Amino acid sequence: MALLNVCVVSADRKIWAGEAKQVTAKTSEGEIGILAGHEPLLALLAEGEVRVTTPDNQKIIVNAEGGFFSVDHNEVQVVAGQATLVA
Repeated sequence: MALLNVCVVSADRKIWAGEAKQVTAKTSEGEIGILAGHEPLLALLAEGEVRVTTPDNQKIIVNAEGGFFSVDHNEVQVVAGQATLVA
């Protein structure tokens, strides 16, 4: 199974990084779900949850506000103005 390499950062620190099966985030265009093999994407991040599902089905939840969300070659970067790890 192909996996995503995910990095979630805020303006001042790294919040979470690792491998994931799926990432879901709220963008200015609506909520989007990303799986391995997704086409390249750059979107504005809206205020809300970024949810990451790890290969062992652990759920990582980050409250994020502002910034952007990018996907390229199974690399997902979430760069938020403010972000807090919830779970």
